[in-house]
Amino acid sequence: MLLMGSFYGKVYLVGGAIRELILGNKPRDYDFALSDARDIKTFESIFHAPSFILGKKPIQTHRIVIKDQALDITILKGTIDEDLKRRDFTINAIAYNVRDNSITDTLQGIEDIQRGIIRYPDENSITNDPLRMLKAVRHFTMLQDFSLDIDLARSITELKHLINNVAPERVKYEMDLILSSVNVAAGMKKLEELGLLVEIFPELHPLKLLDKEKQFTLETFGHTIDGFNYLHKYGRRYNLDRREVSNVGYSLLFHDLGKANTFTYDEEKDAVHFFYHERFSRDISQSIMERFKFSAQEAKDVLSLIENHMRIFLISNDESTEKALRRVVYKMGSLTPSLVILTLCDMYGSSGGKKNDSTQRVKKRCDEIIEMFVQWKRKPLPKLVTGGDLLLMGFSEGPFIGKCLNEIREKQVAGEIATKEEAMEYAREQLKIVGSKELIP
Repeated sequence: MLLMGSFYGKVYLVGGAIRELILGNKPRDYDFALSDARDIKTFESIFHAPSFILGKKPIQTHRIVIKDQALDITILKGTIDEDLKRRDFTINAIAYNVRDNSITDTLQGIEDIQRGIIRYPDENSITNDPLRMLKAVRHFTMLQDFSLDIDLARSITELKHLINNVAPERVKYEMDLILSSVNVAAGMKKLEELGLLVEIFPELHPLKLLDKEKQFTLETFGHTIDGFNYLHKYGRRYNLDRREVSNVGYSLLFHDLGKANTFTYDEEKDAVHFFYHERFSRDISQSIMERFKFSAQEAKDVLSLIENHMRIFLISNDESTEKALRRVVYKMGSLTPSLVILTLCDMYGSSGGKKNDSTQRVKKRCDEIIEMFVQWKRKPLPKLVTGGDLLLMGFSEGPFIGKCLNEIREKQVAGEIATKEEAMEYAREQLKIVGSKELIP
C-alpha cells in the first residue's frame, strides 16, 4: 500500500498487517498509528473516503472503508515504543514508519514471527484484556506452524476464569473466526487443552463428567471434539461460506449437550440410550446463544441443525426410500448441505475417521441427499396453498393453520398431493374433521 501525501506528524503502519507482509501474505486490513490527529484528514484525502469513529472515549478508532478493506487509525498516546508495549502479542507489536521507511521492533516481534511463536509483550497483558486468551488461540488456529509461548499458555490456564469478564459479543466474534478457520480442529483442541472451552461453555462440563463416570469407549465429549477434524474438509467440499461453516461448528459443539440429561441403561440388552437428547440439546443451546447474542437467523439455523442432527442416521438403512430422502431436503431446505456436513463430522468423530459398513451407508445417504438437494434447487416444489387461502376457506387464525399447511407440504413431498385443487380438498376435509364450531369465529 503506497501512501502519498503531506503529513503533519509521524505515521506508522502497525499490527497484524506487518506480520502478514513478513509471512508473504496479503493483509486483509491495515492499522495505522498517528502522532498528529490532523493526519486523519490527510488519509481521507488520499483514499477519497470519509472516516467514522469506532469505540468510546478515551480509546477510539477512526475507520476508513475502501471496497472490501478497512483502514483503522488510532492516535498515539505517548511514543510508538509505549504503544507497542500495550499491544496483544509481540508478533503484532511491530511498527513501520511510513515517512522514513524505518522499523521499530523493540519487542523482537520479527524474530518471534520467524520462530513461529505467539508471545505476549507483558505479563499483565491478559489481565489488562482477558479476551487476549481467546485471541491467542485464534492466532494459533489461523497462523500455520505457530505455537503458543510456554509462559502465555501457562497464564491462560491459570487465568481462564477471567474470560467471563469479557463482553459476550467479543467472545463470539473470536469463536466465529476459530470455527471458520482451516485449522479449526487444532484450535478446538487447544481451547480444550487450556481449559478455555469449558470456561466459555460450562454446559459442556456434564458431558466430560459423563464420559469419565461411564467410561465410554466412544466418548460423548471426545467424539464431539474429534468431529472438528472434518469440518473444514467437508465445508469446502460442499461450498459453505464462512458463516455457514461457523454455524455447523456451533451445531457440532452443542449437538450432544442433552445426552447428560437423557442417559439410560438397558440392562437386559446391555445398551446405552439417549432418547430425545436432541430436544434437550436444542433447549440448552438456545440458552447459550441468547447469552452470546447470536443473531436471530444464526440461532434459528443452529437450532434447526441440532434438532435434526439424527435425521440422516435414522434413514441410513437398506429400507430407506427416496421419499424419506426427499423429506430431509424439503424439511431442511437451504440448510441441507449443512446438515450433511454435521452428520459426517458427528459420524467420523465417533468412528475415529475409520470406514466401516455403517459409515459407508451413512455416507451413501449423504451423497444421495446432496444430489436431491441440487435437483430441488434447480426446480423447487411450488407452494400450493397459503395461510390466506385457508382463512378464506373458513379457518380461524391460530396454530391449526400452520399444522394443516405442514401436513399439506409433507404430502406434497411424498407425492400424495400435486395440485392446488388437491391441497384445498385436503384442507376442507381437515376443516370438517375438527368441526366448524371450533374453527369459525
